[in-house]
Amino acid sequence: MLTLAIFAVLLIMLMIDIPIAVAIGLTAVIFFVVQGQTSFLAMLPQRMYSGTTGFTLLAIPFFILAGNLMNCGGTTQRLFRFARALVGHVPGGVGQVSVVSSMIFSGMSGSAVADAAGLGQIQHRAMVDAGYKPTISAAIVAGASTIGPVIPPSIPFVLYGAITSVSVSRLFLAGAIPGVVMGAAMMAAIWLMAKPRGLPKDPRANLQEILVSFREAFWPLMAPFIIIGGITTGFFTPTEASVVATLYALGLGFCYRDLAVKDLPAILFTSLKQTCGLMFIIATANFFGWFTIFERIPDALIMQLSAMGASATAFMWIVIAIILVLGCFLDGNAIFLITLPIFMKICPLFGIDMINFGVVMTLLIMIGNLTPPVGMCLLAVESFAKVGIWNLAYECMPYLLAILAVTILCAFVPEIALWLPNYVMGAGS
Repeated sequence: MLTLAIFAVLLIMLMIDIPIAVAIGLTAVIFFVVQGQTSFLAMLPQRMYSGTTGFTLLAIPFFILAGNLMNCGGTTQRLFRFARALVGHVPGGVGQVSVVSSMIFSGMSGSAVADAAGLGQIQHRAMVDAGYKPTISAAIVAGASTIGPVIPPSIPFVLYGAITSVSVSRLFLAGAIPGVVMGAAMMAAIWLMAKPRGLPKDPRANLQEILVSFREAFWPLMAPFIIIGGITTGFFTPTEASVVATLYALGLGFCYRDLAVKDLPAILFTSLKQTCGLMFIIATANFFGWFTIFERIPDALIMQLSAMGASATAFMWIVIAIILVLGCFLDGNAIFLITLPIFMKICPLFGIDMINFGVVMTLLIMIGNLTPPVGMCLLAVESFAKVGIWNLAYECMPYLLAILAVTILCAFVPEIALWLPNYVMGAGS
């Protein structure tokens, strides 16, 4: 009963537009006061501070900065041109290009919103110019942007690893195959819709255009290989990889002369605002997580599930249902921070691998990015497409269903995610 009351209060606060970070922290404060446990509020500053001091979390601001540097430079244009030369002639044309370019760009930014806001504008403009309806174009952009946090490197994987203490390197590798499958599912959806909806396509590019575009995109294409290669070989940690990604993006920008020194203050300030907002959520959510453990909410849920005779399969369906509902109201990072302190206690009881669970959770959160009213990718795309948030959400249904199908597949066939990390790094967690 207490659990339902806590989450009811939290959802009410969010529905009346109280900022996420404030709502999370205030919910914990309210219940401590109501239960006469105000002395524990002295722990609030300490818990908030400790929640933001993990070494792994240092990767988040640097991956954010790397994505912003690439968006402001000409990296995205070069990647898009190369992707267009490869698959622009496939049914669905520039729509297919958008998915492929997002898959490539995801190996640098690790952020769905960064992909939607940066590369997404180029994709949307190219599709509209090619004859796509603005709503169809915007939906493809929004759907494709969700690939970013699944294919490594990934900001959600960094956050998940920091909360659960599992290997971020394994999480990165675990996301690779599901991310590719996710991209393939979206390309299949566009291919199926191409003829009925009259989606145009480009003429087949000649070999010269492919080679020229590849040469221009070569160094940006090397970024994912450098980052993932460095992590898997042990040359640097995932946290250090974020710094490497930032320096690499900065070097590319200056070498291509797409960046100027005068651009850096604005980029740094934008990245700082994004980082501060996320870190504030992490800080308050850490206090909320401590509060749920203090109130023995995970233990209560474990007892309830045991009394119901729940299996691993039933638990996974419960998780899928909960995250799909929460995804309509909460930012993905907030969902991680609120639910994982509870779920991570239950997963071992059912023999659920925490690496695969991280992939499933991330995929579910990507669905949340496409569901109103708080779908972050929907909001990012709507900011420049101007097609209406609900029209955009409706048009995103095929891509949302594609992600859901991949999620269910990974949830119940964990080998899809676990094969690569086990092959590269050996069995274990």
